[in-house]
Amino acid sequence: MKRTPTVGEVLRAKGVSRRGFLKYCATTASILALPPSMIPRIAEAIESARRPSVIWLSFQECTGCTESLTRSAAPTVEGLIFDTISLDYHHTLQAAAGDQAEAARHAAMEENDGGYLVLVDGSIPMGNPGFSTIAGISNVDMLKETVAGAAAVVAIGSCAAFGGIPGANPNPTGAVSVMDLVTDKPVINVPGCPPIPTVMTAVLAHFLTFGAIPDLDKHGRPMTFFGTTIHDRCYRRPFYEQGKFANTFDDEGAKAGWCLFKLGCKGPTTYNACATAKWNSGTSFPIEAGHPCLGCSEPNFWDAGGFYEPLSTGNFDSGEKLAGAAVAGVALGAVAAAAGRRRQAKFTKEG
Repeated sequence: MKRTPTVGEVLRAKGVSRRGFLKYCATTASILALPPSMIPRIAEAIESARRPSVIWLSFQECTGCTESLTRSAAPTVEGLIFDTISLDYHHTLQAAAGDQAEAARHAAMEENDGGYLVLVDGSIPMGNPGFSTIAGISNVDMLKETVAGAAAVVAIGSCAAFGGIPGANPNPTGAVSVMDLVTDKPVINVPGCPPIPTVMTAVLAHFLTFGAIPDLDKHGRPMTFFGTTIHDRCYRRPFYEQGKFANTFDDEGAKAGWCLFKLGCKGPTTYNACATAKWNSGTSFPIEAGHPCLGCSEPNFWDAGGFYEPLSTGNFDSGEKLAGAAVAGVALGAVAAAAGRRRQAKFTKEG
């Protein structure tokens, strides 16, 4: 078996300084919501770890998850992490094709049996396995064969995590998620359409550091990134509390950056880190760009309700509660405005 270099050896060969490496470890600790005291442990674990073999399988998908990852600006945590893994198989990024590509997949499986990671994007068709094949192998057969010797599986994107758009009604291919088929291996769901690059790579960083999967929520998502709603951390939240909402995409409220709840924003029921991690190296996220959240990291988001309908009229369990909160927000806004007018009138009279 060929000797796999350690992460530390790879970084030194690439000219990464000790200072730069420790800065990366501090960033990783912050991303994973770990205390500063964990930075030395992260540094020691990652530096001495062997580059883990990663096999990336793409099934019924649009390549958006890969595009999200490769569009991250450099130098970033994403770039450093992907210099420290051995990406042995990836349809879009690998140079090999045909028989050579499949030979690389089998070689990675044999040489790293029991220790490699499988990353999957795209749903798996079950209505007719022939709907999607690679090298004449159906997606379901390739998935089962590849995960047999894996240490863990990461479902990248909402299609792999929950079935996504291919699994939306009427689901003509009988699309299912990775968790529907893989029941004997740890599975981590990293949903999103597409997922945030930092979230994808932080999961790999956690595995490198601790040799285990992170704490997960009821949908198999890492709690660090999916523990609170987008609404909880949205910069427009104060306007929601004040009852200030945009009613159209081009009215004065929209121009002033008011809450997009009435335009169908699903932020109150969507768990993700978009409002804090953002996109394009922390530049922005959809709500900051003036578009309501579609709830793409939630199960069945495509069928769960109209994209531009307020939650109170959509098919969400918490719709009535949220509608009540919105009404309360409007009422509080009116009370605050009236109080402001009284204070202004008093000031004018006394002046």
